[in-house]
Amino acid sequence: MNILKQDKTYASVLMALAAVTLIIPFCNLITSADSPLHFSAYSVSLIGKYLCFALLGLSLDMVWGYAGILVLGQGAFFALGGYAMGMYLMRQIGNRGVYGNPELPDFMVFLNWSELPWYWHGFEHFGFAMLMVFLAPGILAFVFGWLAFRSRVTGVYLSIITQALTYALLLAFFRNEMGFGGNNGLTDFKDILGFNIQSEAVRSVLLLMSGLSLIGALLLCRWIANSKLGRVVTAIRDQESRVRFLGYRVELFKLWVFVFAAMLAGLAGALYVPQVGIINPSEFSPLNSLEIVIWVAVGGRGTLYGAIIGAVLVNYAKSVLTGLMPDAWLFCLGGAFILVTLLLPDGIVGLLRRRIKPKSLDLPLEGEPT
Repeated sequence: MNILKQDKTYASVLMALAAVTLIIPFCNLITSADSPLHFSAYSVSLIGKYLCFALLGLSLDMVWGYAGILVLGQGAFFALGGYAMGMYLMRQIGNRGVYGNPELPDFMVFLNWSELPWYWHGFEHFGFAMLMVFLAPGILAFVFGWLAFRSRVTGVYLSIITQALTYALLLAFFRNEMGFGGNNGLTDFKDILGFNIQSEAVRSVLLLMSGLSLIGALLLCRWIANSKLGRVVTAIRDQESRVRFLGYRVELFKLWVFVFAAMLAGLAGALYVPQVGIINPSEFSPLNSLEIVIWVAVGGRGTLYGAIIGAVLVNYAKSVLTGLMPDAWLFCLGGAFILVTLLLPDGIVGLLRRRIKPKSLDLPLEGEPT
């Protein structure tokens, strides 16, 4: 309860998230379809998707906004978490696929696979799949981060390497022999924990889980940012050489926050897949990772809830504009990034803070260099 008393902005964001998380599923299940309070199954899935994107933006804000590590491959960890959940959902199909094979997914039967690859075993269990949702992106981030931070690769070089990483994964997952469905990816999901994944009740529960995960992650990230660990990470962003001179193992702190952010992104991917019904290699696209950076920049880097606001606003604009002007969306996105960079370096949150507290124009935002 202290957070509600100390920071009214965080309290407002938390209450808004709690309202969305609880009211929308309730209205979807309780009210009739002709009621003005009713939310359709499409709306429930769309809002659930926005919440997953907000969680993904939050993960990047931890590693970029607080640690100063600009990751241009955060989408790779999101996709790995999504594939872990997708593999579980594929195993639940059983003999209800087109070819009726109880062991092999349809795409493996089509490609004349004779047996299930070793890395698919265990995904018939929900608990194992959830473990892999965190471990798959976490292990990749640990190995990559250990090599990069130990070699003191920083700045634009690290950003380029992370983008190369997600592009390499994109090419790998496109290959049919990898055993992940190639270009088509994993789809045609039917059940999750024995419940019909297309039912409105399950969609409402998925939205509820997405909202609760986002609220829990926001509270956890705020607690970390205000802890001694978070202050050291912020100090590394502002004056890495001084922190190193004081005796801190800078590479270990960077590695920790990098792995933590990767696991959060993996959780977002796992919640996203059952709500959209598909996961394919396009999620590894470098363009997707660049969009995540724009979400955070638009909302306000280093503010946590700014990343949530930016992710929701940009994706809502994407939903509207791709329906009205599908060819113009990327130009709009690029233009928004340029405008925010030039005119709103602190993002929307920075602008609102200055509007509300004009006397604090010379004060840094939370998490900014002093």
